[in-house]
Parts: sequence; C-alpha cells; structure tokens
Amino acid sequence: MAFSLRVCLLLITLFSRAYSAHTKSGPIVTGVIQDPAGSSVEFATVAIHRASDSVVVKTEFSDATGTFRFDRLPTGSYFITASQVGYERVQTAPFALSSDDQKLPALRLKPSSNTQLKEVTVQARIPLFERETDRIIVNVDASPLSAGATSLEVLSRSPGVTVDQNDNLALRGKQGVLVLIDGKRIPMTGTELADMLRALPANSVEKIELISNPPAKYDAAGGAGIIAIKLKKDGRQGTNGSVNASYGYGKYGKLTTGFALNYRHKKLNLFGNYTYSDRNVFTQLTLHRKFYQNNLFTGSSDQDNMGKTRYVANTYRAGLDYTLSKQTLIGMAVSGLANQAEANITNVTQTFSDQRQLQSSYRSANRRTLATPNVAVNLNLKHNFDSTGKRELTADADYAHYETHRSQNLATSFIVPIQAPTVLAGDLNGGLNISSFKADYTHTFPNKTRLEGGIKTSWVHSDNDVVFTSLVEGISVIDTGKTNHFRYDENINAGYININKTFNKLSLQAGLRGEQTNVKGLQFKGNASFERNYFQLFPSVFLKQSLSKLHDLSLSLSRRIDRPTYNQLNPFRAYIDATTYFSGNPALFPQLSYNIELTHSFKQKFITSISYSRTDQPIISVIQPAPEGNRQAVSTFQNLTRSDYYGLTMTIPAQLTRWWTMDNNLVAFYQQFIGDLAGTSLNAGLPAYTLTSTSTFTLGRGWTADLTGNYQSRQLYGFLDIQPLGQLNLGLQKSMMGKKGTLKLNMTDIFYTSPTHATSTYANYVEQFYQRQDTRVATASFTYRFGNDGLTPSRRRTGGAEDEKRRANGA
Repeated sequence: MAFSLRVCLLLITLFSRAYSAHTKSGPIVTGVIQDPAGSSVEFATVAIHRASDSVVVKTEFSDATGTFRFDRLPTGSYFITASQVGYERVQTAPFALSSDDQKLPALRLKPSSNTQLKEVTVQARIPLFERETDRIIVNVDASPLSAGATSLEVLSRSPGVTVDQNDNLALRGKQGVLVLIDGKRIPMTGTELADMLRALPANSVEKIELISNPPAKYDAAGGAGIIAIKLKKDGRQGTNGSVNASYGYGKYGKLTTGFALNYRHKKLNLFGNYTYSDRNVFTQLTLHRKFYQNNLFTGSSDQDNMGKTRYVANTYRAGLDYTLSKQTLIGMAVSGLANQAEANITNVTQTFSDQRQLQSSYRSANRRTLATPNVAVNLNLKHNFDSTGKRELTADADYAHYETHRSQNLATSFIVPIQAPTVLAGDLNGGLNISSFKADYTHTFPNKTRLEGGIKTSWVHSDNDVVFTSLVEGISVIDTGKTNHFRYDENINAGYININKTFNKLSLQAGLRGEQTNVKGLQFKGNASFERNYFQLFPSVFLKQSLSKLHDLSLSLSRRIDRPTYNQLNPFRAYIDATTYFSGNPALFPQLSYNIELTHSFKQKFITSISYSRTDQPIISVIQPAPEGNRQAVSTFQNLTRSDYYGLTMTIPAQLTRWWTMDNNLVAFYQQFIGDLAGTSLNAGLPAYTLTSTSTFTLGRGWTADLTGNYQSRQLYGFLDIQPLGQLNLGLQKSMMGKKGTLKLNMTDIFYTSPTHATSTYANYVEQFYQRQDTRVATASFTYRFGNDGLTPSRRRTGGAEDEKRRANGA
C-alpha cells in the first residue's frame, strides 16, 4: 500500500511541474456586477441564456468582489441576465463565444422604482433538463412532478434511467451504475439501494447528474456510468429556511413533511434539515413456473403474492462551513437515515403434474420487518495557495456506520396433502463500517492547461449473522442448513492524474487511475473463505473538437471496474415465499468494462451519441432453479462470460411556442450476453429502445405544468425477457405568497401502464411473472420559504467514501 501511494504522489509531483489538469471542457465567460456607483454587488443572481431561444443554460451567483464565472460551455451565441433584490434585472447584448475565454464588460444594475418601465424582460424558468457534453443534469425542484415523490421515483422518470422489477438501476440499458449522494458512494444496490432512495424525499434533492463516461477523478467503479445526486443547501444570508408537507394517495396514503434551516453570517455557515416520511405501498406478484428434465415437461406451479409494506423514515443532515481565511475553508457534516419497513405478504401456491393434475396446495403468510439505521460524518478542507485560485487543494475524511436488522416469519398451512403447518423464522443482524480519506490537487497554468491529481484510501469491515429456526408441531429448532455467519474486509488504495489542454478549437483530457484492491471473506458455515489482492490501471481519454459555430464533436474512451457489493457476496437467505428465496454469491468476480462514445452536438441543443462497451464477466441478477431441487427457485447474482453493448442516444429539444417547451430523449441499443448458467448456454441479444418526452407549459398567473411520458420497448437482459411498459405523468405548480410559497399537484402513471410482464427461460425451467406496484398516485404538496433573500455562492461540497458506500449493502 505504501509503495502504491509513493508512486502516485511522485507522479503527481512530476506532472504538476510541467502540465495541468482538470481544466474546463470549454471556454470560460467571466464578468463583474456593479451598482450605479461602480461598487461591487455581492450575491447577484447571474444566468447565461442561449441567444437562439432564451433558454437558461446555467445559473451562478456573484462573489464578494461582484465577479461571476461560467465554464464548461459549448461554443455558440449567448446573452447574460443579472438581478438582485432592490435592483431591476439587466441584460447584455448577445455575444458569440468561440474556443477562447471571454471577459465581459461590467454589468451595472439599476435601482428598482415604482414606475413600470416599458422594456422587454426575460422571465426564465430553470429548465428541468440541462445537457453538457458528458452529462445530463436533472433539476429536480424545477418540476411539479417532484412533489411528494421519492428520489427513486424521480430517477425512474429521468432520461435513459430504468428501474427493473428487482429494483436494479440501469443507465441507457446497462446495469452497473455508480450512485453518489453529495459525492459519497452509497453502499447499496438492488432492493437495499431502492429502499434508501424511497426514504430520501425528492424535495431534499437539488439536482441529479447522469454521467455516461466519467473521467479518472471518479472511482473506477460504474461501468454503466454515474448517477450523482446533490442535496439542497440554502445559500441565503442571515437566518432562513423552508417547511414543506405533501400527501399522496394511490391504493394507500403517503405522507412526507420536513424543514430546512440555514444561518450564514460572515465567516460562519450553519445548516440542517430533517424529513419524516410515512409511506404505504402495495405489491402484487403472479408467477407461473414450468419444470423440465431432459427436455421433457415434468410439471408446473402457480403462485399469487399480495402484500402491503409500510416505510417510515427519518432523514437528517447538519453541518457547518467556516472560512479560516480568504484562501482556506473547512467544513463538517453529519447525516443519517433511520429507515423502518414492515411488510405483510400472503401467498397462495398450487403445484401440478405433467398432466395438469393438482399435486399440492398451500398458503403462506410472510411478515418481514427491516430497520436500517445509519450515520455518516465528513470533515473537509479547501485551500487555495494564492488569490487567483489556480492552485487548489481539497481533502476529505469520512466515516460511516450502517446497521441492518431484519426479521422474518413465514407461516405455511398445507391444504393438499393435509399436513402439519410449519413456521420458518429468521433473525439477521449486520454491521458495516466504512472509513476513507482522499485528497485532490489542481494546478491551472497560463497556457490553457490544468493538472489534477489525487490519492484515496478506504477501509471496509462488514459482519453479518443470521439465525433461522423452524417450528414443526410446536417444537422450535435451529435450522443449521440456513443459519450462517459472514465476515468481509476490504482495503482499496488509489491514485490518479488528469491532464486537460486546449488547443484553439480542440480540447484534450487524459487521465490515468490506479487502484490496489485487497479483500478477505469468511463464511463460518463450512469454514469457507476467499482472499483476493490485485492492482489495476484505468485510463480515460476525452477529446472535443469545435467544427464550426453550429457543430461540435467529442470522443471519450475509458476502462472501468465493478466489484461485487457486500450484499451480493453475502450468502444469507431471505425467503420470499415457501419455494422462493434470495441469496448472495461469494464466488462472484469483478466485472471489467471497456467503453467508447462518439458525440455530435448541433446548435448546442441537438445531441447524438453512439457508444460501444464490452464487459468481461458481467454480473447479472438471475432467478434460477435452486440447488435443493423440489421445484424451488433462488434469486441471486452470477457472472456470465461476456456482454457487448451498442447504443445510440438522441436528444431532441423543441420550442413549440413561447409557452410550450418539449424535451425528447431516445436511447436505442443492442446488448448481447454470452455465458452458461443452470445447464443453459446463452448467446442472445435483442434491439431495444427507451423514449422519454417531457413538455413544460408556462400557463401564466404563476402557474406552470409538466407532462412527462416514457416508454420502454421489449428488452432481453441475460435470461430475462421483459415486455414493453411505460407511463404518463402530469404535474401542476403555482407560485404564491410573494413567491415564498409553492403549491404542487401531480398524478403519476395516469393509465397504470407500468406493471411488468417478463419471462426467465432455462433449459430445465421457465418462469413467467406479472408484477404490479403502487405507481398510480395523486399528490398535493406545499412549500413555504422564509428568511433573507440575499444569496451567496455555494460552498464546499462533500466527501470521499462514495465508492464503498454504494457497495455496502448491495450493488
């Protein structure tokens, strides 16, 4: 470990003397806001608009010297607007932005008066989607559909994002997504991640970034890309905050309420928020299974599962930023989530012979409880070595503790043949500790070159213990076949360098990341253990060429890794019904992917991308015959041999009228899987596509509306064949009470077209299922903001344990 860190530090030192890193991927626009006397205006709201349609591209705030800055801009024609409380909005003339940086003349604000001036003003609503060369930004609060919604629901309606029947996230049709919240990687995937995102209300989220091919600065995980969730943080001076409440109703009620407080004065900023949610949802799952032996049909089974789950979550976050000097800022943040869930699920099962004669019939009542308290602490530092900000050091130290307490009681009554009822009880207790430290250094040189380098080290310890007992004829005994104890330890040490250079109309970014991985796993049952130690390099290259004022072309290449999550490796069982259970797989290996993407931009609005990725040993979620036989099935994870992905992404915005804006996103892809599993050879793929269309309407008198529709064609993912599905959602929003209050109304999945029909096919087993969930919901929400309206620039961001936290409980 020490040798790897020395090598990384030496490389960073050598490169910092000659090169630069992490520069902007486009020209920079700077300027200054002044009052009529020529003095600087602090905290002014500054927006940059496309000149062609006045759409807001980005919004920033002037700093203490009145200076504002926009970077990562494509070439084209723009204009700037600026406003501040007590002043009228001002607007620059349109200007052309080429590959060179541009400094604008000072913008002078005029004091507001009671006389209404007859002039053209720009009333801009923050766009729901913003598109940059390497990412899509979803401004969550900009849509009334976020009212009362969870973060998972917002994600499922984002361009190119899908959530399957097992709660696995996919980006542009590919699984293996790295999820970050405020820069920290969430230690979960699948159902565990989904439950956390269900507990995180959308009204606490500022924006979501969808990054398809991230640079070397990010952890090498996330072969399908990164979903970065940024939480809200109030930037107003003085004491201020907001309160909110929402209630939704589908089959059951859903309540969310909370508040946020912020105090900012001179060098000190204190912030905190709290959200309480109580959501009740239903699920219904119908299964039909067919069993074969030597290609001969041997029988079938029919199951019907109906359940209600109650989720109660308490989410909190608090922290402070303190400015030690003009060049140094320190911060601390504490965040936590106490999520509790209780599910009551009934199951009716019948099994039949090959002649369709009834062989058995039984009923099960499954009661499951889950408590997952967690807490995370972050300490951070930001230091500029001079007043220009061209040399900057940031550092983060993180600690997170996660707990899992899961109980289960599965009572089964047998009707045919008649026999004594059974009760299977399970009690799981697990703990996970994550510690990490990271440091990043950037150095900007005068010749449009920047160097960025950094190091990171993390330690993970996971310990899980589960005890199953069986109650037969009143006698309770420990089930040694299901009881288990699993321990996992992991250490990852990483270093990277990233160089960015601009040559006239060409921008070049090249990065190299090295990661040393050391893992140990021990399954006490059978004393089965494994140990893996390996070092790998992950290069990335990004090129962008401005062809003309209308056309830009970019190319990106990268190599990435997805390690099995702690939950995917955990061999514990969680029973769904008497014949179906979930189990991890300690034999999983990491998957490695190679990605290339070519992107064309026309008029800075119409974006077309073609991409290819090859993944070795892809990890997929499967439902397959259980080793025990007896017509049991297990939901688990397996490595296949290889998968190939070919994708086409198109972004087509349209300004149909002054009051109607449409944003369309198409993802078409072909994904082929190759491998062998459960006696079945797989070499198959199917062309598929997802289409998302969002219309935004400005209705006047403070009213706006959003209409969003998405459609997913038939898809083949490994052994799973998924039938088409989609949904239509409508939202209304009203600004009131001097723009301090916002009323939102929405209805999701209006025609209830999102239930899932799918089939898993193996040589000796076929499963067809139909899954329905509580997706058609009507919601009303109200938010009230209070306090000072003066804004200040955003402060330091987040921490460094992002990679480990996603994997802690599952992905």
